[in-house]
Amino acid sequence: MKKIVLLVFLIFVAAIAGILLSRYNLSNMNTDDTPTRVGLLLIGSRSDCSYNQAHYEALESLQDDLNLEIVCRENVKADCSKEIASLIEDEGCKIIVGVSFPFGESMEKAAREHPEIYFFHATGNGHSSNLSSFFGRMYQARYLSGIVAGMRTETGAIGYVAAFPIPEVIRGINAFALGVRSVRPDARIYVRYSDSWTADDSAGKAFLDLLDRHPIDVISLHTDSLQPCKEAEERGVWSVGYNMDNADLFPKTYLIACVWKWDVYYRQEIARCLQGKFHGSHVWMEWEDGIVALSGFTGNVREGTQSVVRTVNERFRSREFDVFYGPILDNMGNLRVEAGESMSDDEMQNSFDWYVEGVTVEQ
Repeated sequence: MKKIVLLVFLIFVAAIAGILLSRYNLSNMNTDDTPTRVGLLLIGSRSDCSYNQAHYEALESLQDDLNLEIVCRENVKADCSKEIASLIEDEGCKIIVGVSFPFGESMEKAAREHPEIYFFHATGNGHSSNLSSFFGRMYQARYLSGIVAGMRTETGAIGYVAAFPIPEVIRGINAFALGVRSVRPDARIYVRYSDSWTADDSAGKAFLDLLDRHPIDVISLHTDSLQPCKEAEERGVWSVGYNMDNADLFPKTYLIACVWKWDVYYRQEIARCLQGKFHGSHVWMEWEDGIVALSGFTGNVREGTQSVVRTVNERFRSREFDVFYGPILDNMGNLRVEAGESMSDDEMQNSFDWYVEGVTVEQ
């Protein structure tokens, strides 16, 4: 009996020591207490209440724990070579983070030229010994938010303002539409592209054009601009947000948001850099990893919605169901995914160029 008690005690001590050692390692990776400088390249403003701010705040939240100093460049163009060079040569950054897909070419070139620097490319797909790209399965949150929209609509006409017709965006539109039609089979999702991630004028115009043409009473979006939500608030149209939870900005009409938790990835990978354990990779993180989520439900959500969403979410977690499991028809009536089949990650990431049943793309 004494041996058993002693063994349990030793296991407990070892566990506590492991936790303390882990914390010690993270807090003492820079032995001279000089912060590691992290260069952040944003496509828009760090205070946009959207995509760019979500990245900035995620990194900012890690500064104390990992002894970091964030050096931010805003409104960066696709060719970001000069900004990268400045962050390395003038600012002394040891880690570079770029958050836009078009940054990829410049980042990959810089990674080859600076093997001593670590590079992280959000939404990208390349990797090398000192460069990783990463994203998350936001389409699952889109599907769940579609359920919220489908249970809220009275007219069955739902608008969707999107930036560009690329696989990432089309994947989100289709996931949202499948979610909507899982609870409202006759619903129609009307899509208008704004041809910009950040421009308020084009995003707002896209929403108003949809509103002029159809009896839309719910709107969703895949832009960094919040203008569609602003217009919806003024016109009494329910809205589903993206990137961050902005329920406090639009209290009358906001339903829910699909949000990013970028700190989940940054904490893990930057710690590996500082410990000398980094290995470049391309990852598409799972819902269970915590990088994507739904915000809290507002009081504008129809009663009973939370229960439905919770049930579907449990099916996701059990792996008995995912968004793009067949049968799935496209909006021309063609069977795209057979019953019992599912789309591959490669198809979803790189060749999604069609829309599911119920989606209409407006010109």
